[in-house]
Amino acid sequence: MNEIKSEETETWLEGIVSVLAALAAGGRPVYAVYIQQDARQRHDRKLARLVDTAVAAHIPVQTVDEAFIVEHAGGGSHGGVLARVGPRRFVSCEELLSGTAPETGIPFIAMLDGIEDPFNFGQAVRALYAAGADGLVLRPRNWLSAAGTVARASAGASEWLPTAVAETAEEAAAFFRQHGLTIACASHEEAVSIYEADLTLPLFLLIGGEKRGITRSFLRQADLRLQIPYGRDNFNQSLGTAAATAVLAFEIRRQRKRA
Repeated sequence: MNEIKSEETETWLEGIVSVLAALAAGGRPVYAVYIQQDARQRHDRKLARLVDTAVAAHIPVQTVDEAFIVEHAGGGSHGGVLARVGPRRFVSCEELLSGTAPETGIPFIAMLDGIEDPFNFGQAVRALYAAGADGLVLRPRNWLSAAGTVARASAGASEWLPTAVAETAEEAAAFFRQHGLTIACASHEEAVSIYEADLTLPLFLLIGGEKRGITRSFLRQADLRLQIPYGRDNFNQSLGTAAATAVLAFEIRRQRKRA
């Protein structure tokens, strides 16, 4: 349950925040860091920290021209900084449970399933990490080719958040239920408001993608179906995945802080 197989062995991360997160988190090999010449001349404090971190880890730091950066960057938000990296390392679901934050001692594990856009995926991971989720579960989809977008959209959180792999949401739910976690998901059918539900319990939260959502079979076997109350009665559209993830994750945090 903890391996993603990929034919690719290398990809690129862009920007100081993403590269520094990869260096500090240690969740993937970093082969080299590349800095555009005029960027290195700015004497930026964060850039100096990045260089010091790479040098301390014996990772080559090379000064390159703009053409090199443009050739390998996927967008324009790189700030003159790239890193050539290997695939993300994953942990087991057991390790996610053992990494529960000591602040509460109560696991909060989330699974993102069916999110097709890497920017939305990165934004959702960003919200989960900021809200204090203990770990993330994914299906065995290869996000390596979109690692740069995911890292940028998550502000480096995708590098920090411990991540495991399960073949299906049902398999992940069965594992965490056996370990005493309540299985929760968002739904409009027979759901309780997030403000009325007890979210201080050990929790496995499934968040579905915007197109496919969550399967009916999973909804039927979930212990807790959650609804986000809206402030307008005439709006019946679903929130985007990233927004819904943020609302759910921070309500979990709010309740646990009060408890």
